[in-house]
Amino acid sequence: MIELQNVTLTYTDGNSRITAVDNVSLRCEDGTLMGITGPSGSGKSSLLAIAASLIRPDSGGVLIGEGTDTVDAAQLSKTEATELRRERIGIVFQQSNLLPALTAREQIEVMAHLGGASKTRRSTITSQASELLEAVGLTSRADKRPHQLSGGERQRVAIARALVRSPEVLLIDEPTSALDQERGAEIIELIERLTHERGTATLLVTHDLIHKAAFDELVTVVDGRIRETVAA
Repeated sequence: MIELQNVTLTYTDGNSRITAVDNVSLRCEDGTLMGITGPSGSGKSSLLAIAASLIRPDSGGVLIGEGTDTVDAAQLSKTEATELRRERIGIVFQQSNLLPALTAREQIEVMAHLGGASKTRRSTITSQASELLEAVGLTSRADKRPHQLSGGERQRVAIARALVRSPEVLLIDEPTSALDQERGAEIIELIERLTHERGTATLLVTHDLIHKAAFDELVTVVDGRIRETVAA
């Protein structure tokens, strides 16, 4: 579960301060795919960065987990926030950001190693990578490097890589922006399926409302504020 409580973010612009996120509250439960949409410059990406603990808000809370396992990411140090992202948050950026020299399988294995897998864990990393590649439909492309993959396939690898630590929260920024409508629909359907199967709380920023039927909830942000929330 991830919950933003009365989150506000401002930044300096010359002699004034601009409000990017204005007293926003939202809650995404486990196994729920929440879409965040709105016009360009509305604060969608800032909201996602706050949820990812990449930016600390001026005020408000960012709660991850439930009960005694709850952490307020807004109160963490930079080191603690980095550890939180490593262990509990998966992030998929607009660009897949794959390493050019590595195969699809190696992209996932490297992320597991960077996560500090123990020797026992390391012995299972290859099988885990295979399982994730199968989950995103890329078993036959496991040994291909990024330049040998289509845009949609690269995004699938990025999603698999984000899931390598079995995160509680999955944050995805405009995953279909560089894809045609058919490939974009495939990626959204994949994210929807994995969210429900793996029980992640998934926030997905998108400008493309053609996919809105896939979301359990759709939040519209305008001028840094939530204008509307629609449940499926």
